[in-house]
Amino acid sequence: MATSANDARPELRSGARYTLGVLFAVYAVNLMDRQLLAILLEPIKHDLAISDTALGFLTGFAFAIFFSTAGIPIARWADRGTRRDVIAIGLVLWSLATAACGLARSFAHLAIARIGVSVGEAAGSPPAHSLISDYFPPERRATAIAVFTMGANVGIMCGLILGGFLADRFGWRQTFFIVGLPGVALAVLVRLTLREPPRGASEGRTDSAPPPPLAEVLSYFAGLRTYRHVCIATALYNFASYGFLAWIPTFLIRVHEMSATEVGASLGPIAGIVGAAGTLTGGALGDRLGNRDPRWRLWLPAIGGLATAPFIVAFLLIPDTSNAMLCYIPVAFFGGLWTGPTYAIAQGLSKLRMRAMAAAILIFVLNLFGMGLGPQIVGVLNDLLHARFADEAIRYSLLLIGMAKVWGSVHSILAARSVVEDLATAAEDETGEEFSLR
Repeated sequence: MATSANDARPELRSGARYTLGVLFAVYAVNLMDRQLLAILLEPIKHDLAISDTALGFLTGFAFAIFFSTAGIPIARWADRGTRRDVIAIGLVLWSLATAACGLARSFAHLAIARIGVSVGEAAGSPPAHSLISDYFPPERRATAIAVFTMGANVGIMCGLILGGFLADRFGWRQTFFIVGLPGVALAVLVRLTLREPPRGASEGRTDSAPPPPLAEVLSYFAGLRTYRHVCIATALYNFASYGFLAWIPTFLIRVHEMSATEVGASLGPIAGIVGAAGTLTGGALGDRLGNRDPRWRLWLPAIGGLATAPFIVAFLLIPDTSNAMLCYIPVAFFGGLWTGPTYAIAQGLSKLRMRAMAAAILIFVLNLFGMGLGPQIVGVLNDLLHARFADEAIRYSLLLIGMAKVWGSVHSILAARSVVEDLATAAEDETGEEFSLR
């Protein structure tokens, strides 16, 4: 006999924290493997004799186009099938592909391996968001998603620290092997220990409707003004963030003459610990304030985007290394405010069998334009400005893309104007019954 959503709620509460902890670890490995390339750009550039434009392609568009595109069919699979299995299979693929990067003997070989990483990682976040939404009710969801997203901060920190340490001692090829392969063991843990909850369980709802056709899903989200602005805002936030993540290690090496180990040791804890604090703060405030007024889940990302701008300018233009790194601390903190509230809103706007797709479409947009264009534009600008500014060119390239966070804040504010109405539209489930999605 099938377990109803209401019957499953006590059981879900007992396994929610464990599930969230495992998914946190999966996301940490996800971002560690993804971010690893950034700390290795300089040795790869010299070993394979490639330009900054080519490096921008590897860290940006080559990854983003396949990551974003693969995420849509994988999310459809997750909305129809077993989300735990989707995550485990993706984790095996991206871990093996990360290790394969160390075998590359040319730019083409490395690009193919990175494509493998991107396709595997596309199976990470959308199914995880859907699982979290069925374990945690709407009033706790922003915090839960923020905790999950903190795995990204930990993964970035580990990628920078481990990558810098291992690269200076063993070389960039061996670094890919050492960091990539342990993810396979985590995939086994995911497959054997995570439970698949009934859809709608956290809200006491019953999933009686069949999965809607893809065209209906896309039409539904396209018709929500809030969701459209959220997509644009997060794309702009990530245009700046991914450009920074990909190129800040190189900026510190070229402009401040730091070693890879020094970059990892100084930048890693800021990106990891401070970034995680900002992410958790955003999630906690998103639940606390958003339960009173759902518009706060969009005002908070706007505040974060606006607050980062002056510190980005200071970080890039201050010549003293220690003072520059101090200015990066608020950039990391405020840059994390958007994640929990934004993803919680996306899940709140979704129907039950659209939850993985709600995350996948958002991730598709923010990564195609954010991850795809951010690092690529920096690489192109570096090459264009090099004749005039030499190694200082990267300073001004990063300054230009950093201001996209202000533009993103405008769209978060615009999204807040329609969120109450759009949540009301989403608050009628497939049976016609209404419930609160605050």
